[in-house]
Amino acid sequence: MYKRSEKVGEAIHEEVSRLLVKGIKDPRVGFVTITGVKVTDDLHLATIYFTVVGSDEERKATEAGLNSAKGFIRKELGKTMRMRYTPDILFRYDETIAYGSRIEGLLKQIHDEADHDAE
Repeated sequence: MYKRSEKVGEAIHEEVSRLLVKGIKDPRVGFVTITGVKVTDDLHLATIYFTVVGSDEERKATEAGLNSAKGFIRKELGKTMRMRYTPDILFRYDETIAYGSRIEGLLKQIHDEADHDAE
């Protein structure tokens, strides 16, 4: 059974993803993917997790662009979702992909070293 906050999170995910493609004109917001949205049970805060292709500087620029668009995003969410209260938005960089890549690299390094030692 879904909690209301999960349904709201899914709707926010879809709407913010749509806005990133069509509505946000900030040049700092490039190749961004929304990886998840977590909404508090009282529906007052939505933490939006994102990833971005590029360097650490590009990630920081993208995060700044997203943060500057918060007001626009909240306004659009209010229009499309017809909620009594539109949640505050908090953007967080989703480090799970980078973390997974790092682990994958370490495992490959261990495997390569084991192959080298076996020779």
